[in-house]
Parts: sequence; C-alpha cells; structure tokens
Amino acid sequence: MAGPISSALRCVMLATVLVAAGAPAFAQDTTGQSANQIAAAQAVGEAVLIPNRVIYPGETIEPASLKQVTLIPGKHKPDGMATRSEELQGKVAKRTLLPGRYIPVTAIRDAWLVEQGASVQVYFTAGALTISAACVTLQPGAAGDQIKIRNIDSGKIITGTVMADGTIQVGAS
Repeated sequence: MAGPISSALRCVMLATVLVAAGAPAFAQDTTGQSANQIAAAQAVGEAVLIPNRVIYPGETIEPASLKQVTLIPGKHKPDGMATRSEELQGKVAKRTLLPGRYIPVTAIRDAWLVEQGASVQVYFTAGALTISAACVTLQPGAAGDQIKIRNIDSGKIITGTVMADGTIQVGAS
C-alpha cells in the first residue's frame, strides 16, 4: 500500500512544483520518472516567444509584451511563425496578436523609417555627381522599400528606395 501512495504523492508534488514554476503542461506519461528525468526531457523542448498580452495593429512589439515558453518535447513550431527575439525585435504588428498564440511572419512588418506625407531629402548619384531635392513621401516605407515620392518644386512623382538613414535614393529613369 505504501508504494502506490508514495508514487501518487510524488506525482502530485511534481505537478505542484511545475505549475508554480509556470512550465507548460507535459503531454507524456511521467509515472515512474524522477524529477531530473522530467527536467531533462523539458530541456530538450524548443523555446519560443509568444505574446503575453494583446498586441494591437500598428503597435511596436516590445520584449515586455512577450513571454518565452518551452514546447513539449518532440513538438516543433509551425512553419511561417516568428518565435525568436531576432525575428520580433522592433517589428510592428500588422494585425491583432493574441496572447498564448504563435505570431505569423505575415502578421508583422518592419517599423517605418519614413511616414506618408513626411518631408524627405532625395538623392541621385552618378559617379562624382550628386543631386539632392526636397520631396514629400506619398506612402510609408522601411529600409529597402521602394516608395513613391513627389518633388516639391516640380510636382513630379518619382519612385525611390528608402535608405537606412531615412533619405531616399533614386536612380536614372
């Protein structure tokens, strides 16, 4: 009689410790395994980041709004989901992100370097010749994006590439 009681007591104590630590639930039978064996099995699981609160469209994803969870051993994140800090650092939500759910790569974007309607410097460079002009953006853009801009002096609409410093580079057309 002491064998089943101690085994049941051990399982209850282990479950209490895991719940108190905030670990995800296991989907495997842990009967007869020591706490060290269970902890080693958990360490094998993949660690991913998920929202810990609702993140609204247009909101920058901050580290404080994410929590790290460990997947059940043998489970892997679905393809097309952003779950590492490098993928999420400084990104902006394109749609509502719910707590406890994976973040689809299609639901995030880079932060805009230039906003629509902003006054920007536009540069055309050919060899040693550099021409600059003041323009207004007709659409927002992140580094490397092709956006439309309007020359303030001529009113002509041109396309240029947003550079990392927030200026626009145009080529010969």
